Amino acid sequence: MEIRNSAKAIIIKDNHILVIQKEDEEGAWYLLPGGGQDHGETLIEAVKRECLEEIGANIEVGEIKLIREYIGKNHEFATSDSSVHQIEFYFECRLISDVDEDLATQPDDGQTGIKWIPLDKNESYRVYPKFLLNALKGKVELVYYGDKN
Repeated sequence: MEIRNSAKAIIIKDNHILVIQKEDEEGAWYLLPGGGQDHGETLIEAVKRECLEEIGANIEVGEIKLIREYIGKNHEFATSDSSVHQIEFYFECRLISDVDEDLATQPDDGQTGIKWIPLDKNESYRVYPKFLLNALKGKVELVYYGDKN
């Protein structure tokens, strides 16, 4: 099994976080913009490229906020992700251009939209990883979360 690095953008504005939307048989679910690091590309370059591709926006990349591993066979999507082992690096980012879905050059597989969801009162949203919103609200102050969903 090959290990893949992934760089993710934490973009917060007016107490809302920017996510990409996907859908399955249970309805909409959300994750942060970002994706796989290409060979020869830094993590910073990867998250900038992925934001252009998925949300049509330029970003400024700040501090790394958290790292998690995702070993697919250990989680609820094991039937489709059993061969996935990914290390995800989550960076605090700031928009330097407007989000524009029409400028998104390569949306994520299965991406159905872009949404701002509230950091408070977000229980009705399926956001992955599940611990992310609580971690960002400061309820947990780890940097490395291990294999957690």
